[in-house]
Order: sequence, then structure tokens, then C-alpha cells
Amino acid sequence: MQRTAPEGRGPVRYGPHAPEPGLPVPDELGAVLSAAAGLVGPEPTGGGPVLREAAVGYWWRRGLHSRASDIVAASGAQPLLFALLGAYAGDVLMPRPCPAWWTPQVRLLGRPAYHVPTPAECGGVPDPFALLETVRRVRAEGGRPRLLLISVADDPTATVAPPETVREACEAAVGEGLHIISDETWRDTLHRRHDTVLVSPAEMCPDDVTVLSDLAGALAPAAWPVAVARFPATGAGAARRARTLDILNALGAVVAAPIAAAAAHALDEPPVVADRAEKAAALHGHVAAAAHRAVLVSGALARPPQAGCHLYADLGPLRARLAERGVTDSMELEDHLTDRLQAPAPGGHRFGDELGALRVRLSTGPLLGETEEQRLESLAAPQPLELPHVAEALRKFASAFDELR
Repeated sequence: MQRTAPEGRGPVRYGPHAPEPGLPVPDELGAVLSAAAGLVGPEPTGGGPVLREAAVGYWWRRGLHSRASDIVAASGAQPLLFALLGAYAGDVLMPRPCPAWWTPQVRLLGRPAYHVPTPAECGGVPDPFALLETVRRVRAEGGRPRLLLISVADDPTATVAPPETVREACEAAVGEGLHIISDETWRDTLHRRHDTVLVSPAEMCPDDVTVLSDLAGALAPAAWPVAVARFPATGAGAARRARTLDILNALGAVVAAPIAAAAAHALDEPPVVADRAEKAAALHGHVAAAAHRAVLVSGALARPPQAGCHLYADLGPLRARLAERGVTDSMELEDHLTDRLQAPAPGGHRFGDELGALRVRLSTGPLLGETEEQRLESLAAPQPLELPHVAEALRKFASAFDELR
């Protein structure tokens, strides 16, 4: 029998950050942070009552009924996921590709990690049949698969998994005794929010899903590290929340008081914050669609981006032309496109894809303008693609791919 090799046993490598929108901080949110700058007392481990109640309201508005006692906050998604993984024993499964920072978290805990292929129509969620086969093989080899990480609105692929795909994958996971951690960082960045249906796994399997959200996805700047998790309202959920708090306390991963105040304000979603999130998602949708067209015209492949500020391209069809330039794997592709685009273009190997696959994540943030004024102009424009600085940035982007045709 062919062995199912656990991945991520090597040394921890620095990986790329999540894509960032590249937009200035809204004045209202900046004012809240400034007003709280004098707070000197520490936030409790797991977040104070104001921050946790704000998270409760955030999830209630999305159909996920919660209590403050089900919520934990931490100083960023990385330490929060690390604590969640530490609270759930066993081997970890995740889709291929997956966010670049997931596998290092598993590595640091010394756990086996297994990447499972995704269906053709989306990333972020494993193919249900491939998931069942992987679980079977891992158990046959003496492993203990216990956790599944998924992201319905996905980094790196920028796709949104259809509800039926999410349901099938979740039912397969729960049927095999896996607990699901659903990273929903990008759920509020849908490019066409009225045309795209996003369903949280926690709506389908409420007792078997812990939800994780990094506010840097849509509500707060990446420089203000804060993330929140929602545990199932069960006895097992309460026990794992307590264990998560223990780990966060040991890490010292508490939210700074001024950032907690700003995060609570953002989670309350006042009109200014909600309007900024909606406009930013639409802006990135316009630019991502244009970048996607440029990638397809070159002969490369990419799923249509539906969320976030990025897209994931497969340059496999251009392998011969790339080889002429000394590019034969995703590491070399990363170097080539980063130099050509003058912007980070992390290769697929960073997201769990095979090194030989010529895949790359491309961010739309650098296409919005080089200055704060240009980016704000892009945000306010009804037709951002017609702005000279955006049109020129897209022209340069397209030329990097045109030369490979």
C-alpha cells in the first residue's frame, strides 16, 4: 500500500503574509484607536467583555448565534490558530492549496499534516471523496486524523466554495469524527455579495465547527493584530475553549487594549466601517477581474476570483516559454514574477502545492495606486479601471504575461 506521507516535517520556513488591501485606515477607526491610546491596563487573556460582545453581535448578524462565553480573541490569527490546534489533539488535514501560514503552525506543534486535493470548481475545501480516502489511508498507517482546516472564502485561490460542496465535505469530515476549524477571514470581501452564496460550516454542523476570523481580512488593518474565534456551544466546546485560553496565556498572545477598542468598534460595523468594507471588496473585485482576464489572455489558467484581494494563477500551459527564461518550478516562478511585477508573487509551493507546479498568488493591492491619494481615489471612483494610474498598473501587469505567449 502506498504510504500517505505527512507534510510539513521539515524546518519552519518564513512564508508570505496574507494579501493586504493596500488601503489607508478609515479616519473613524483611526480616531477610536487614538482615543484609546492612553489605556495602560492589559486586556484579559481571550479578550475583554466589550470585544467579545462585539464579536457576538458580528456573528449574530451572519446567522451564527453566539454568547460571549463562546468567544476568544487573540493578538492575530497565527497565535490563535496555534492555540486552537494545541487544544485539539491528533493529526491535521487541510486542502491543497491552503493559506501559507497553516502548515507552519502544525509543524511547530510537531503534528503530521496532510494536504487533500480540492474539487475543480473551488479551493479552500477538500474534495469529499479525496478526504475520505486520505482519512482511510492515514488510519491504516496508524495515524490519528482529528482536525480539518478549511476556508470557504479562500486564500490563496480567491474562490468561494458552493454550499453543496461545503456540506458534502463537512458531512464527510464529521462522519469520520473530525472537528472542523473554519477560517472565515475573507467572508466579508465578496466581490459580488448579492450574487455569491457563502455558507459557514458552523451553520451546517454547529456542534462540530470552530470559526476563526482575522479582522485584517476586511475590518481592520493588518498592522493591528487581532483575531477572534467562536467555539461550539457544547460541553466539549467549552473545554476546548478553556484549553485554548491556557495556551494563549502561556504565549502572552493578548490583544493590546487600544487595538481591542478599535477592533470592538470595527466588529460593531458602524456605517463608516461597513461602507468601507463593501467599497473595498467591490474595488478589488473590479481589479481582480481585469487581472484575471490578462492572465487568461496569456494562455495561463486561473479560477475566477470571487473574494479577497488576490487571484491564483496556473502558468503550466506556459511551461515551455518559462523554461526558456530559466523558470522550471514555482520557486523560480516566484522570483521571476516578483522581479517582473515589482510586487510580491509567492509561488504555489508556499501554499502546499507541488514545487513542480507553476502556480502563483497574485495580489491586487499593488494595482490600486502608488500613493495614499491614488488609492483613495481608486476607492471612490465608480469606474476605477478608467483611472490613469490603475489602467497603467494593469497594463504593466498584463505585459508581464503577454511576453510569455
